[in-house]
Amino acid sequence: MSSQAFQIFAFILFLLLSFFPHLNMSSRVLILKHNAIAHDMNSSFSLSFNNLRGCRLGDTAQGIHRLKKYLRRFGYITNVEKNSMAMDDDTFDHALESAVKTYQKNYNIDASGILDAKTITQMRTPRCGVQDFFNGTTWMRSSMDHKNRDGRFHTVSHYSFFGGKPKWPASKFHLSYAFLPGYPSEAIEPVDRAFSKWASETHFTFSKISNYKKSDIKISFEIEDHGDFASFDGMGGILAHAFPPTDGRLHFDAHEPWSVGALSGYFDVETVALHEIGHLLGLQHSSIEAAIMYPTIPEGDTKDLHGDDVAGLKALYGI
Repeated sequence: MSSQAFQIFAFILFLLLSFFPHLNMSSRVLILKHNAIAHDMNSSFSLSFNNLRGCRLGDTAQGIHRLKKYLRRFGYITNVEKNSMAMDDDTFDHALESAVKTYQKNYNIDASGILDAKTITQMRTPRCGVQDFFNGTTWMRSSMDHKNRDGRFHTVSHYSFFGGKPKWPASKFHLSYAFLPGYPSEAIEPVDRAFSKWASETHFTFSKISNYKKSDIKISFEIEDHGDFASFDGMGGILAHAFPPTDGRLHFDAHEPWSVGALSGYFDVETVALHEIGHLLGLQHSSIEAAIMYPTIPEGDTKDLHGDDVAGLKALYGI
């Protein structure tokens, strides 16, 4: 390429990046040292389950035991069933059918108990690592799960809380947060924005401090087994998790492809942070897909706070 042709090419590229900033991927993609590590995807909870499509009660198919492990991970199979030898076999038994039906109800899918295409697609979608169902109780609620005294269904709120409704003390409405030393600098600002959005809609205020050990909320990127008994699963599957009040830990999975803003094939730090901060404040998952507290988020998508999220937090704190 001649010097003149190169100059013309560079000028055109400059114009493209100026008028279409989303093409400037290098400024928006987080390059984490762990992203390039290869993983055994058989350990991921986001396995496709495609070969199980159409499976139902009584069927036997290779890979059903993985489906059981997935549903156990998110609380749909109880501790009693967890200790059974049936967890390791490939039989679609009654316990699995019950778990699939509950999962489908939570995600607004026809509760047939059959592993249909919609259910598989939902299970393949990357998600938060916090359970939907814990100790036999689901925190997610559909819009038709309560009846009036006359027997008719009525709409209820979709937000939900952790068991026992843990929350920050009334005197603790200002929370400090800090990032683990070595946290990627380009991922700080989107988390700052996420805290600001929660502050603008609630009674909470937040301040960023440098002392990680003394902060109320501690934020870090982690991988696999990182000491909190809630291991990440490599690329795909679980994106992040956070603990209810007053624990204060928020962890992103460093093996995931992260970006600042919407970018195909990547997960937006701010969107995931908004969700996990909801857990830090005491919210559990919502069955409203538009809510930030909905458990899953596809690659490339961004979300903001929803009225259901704000109403949930205000209800929890009696505001």
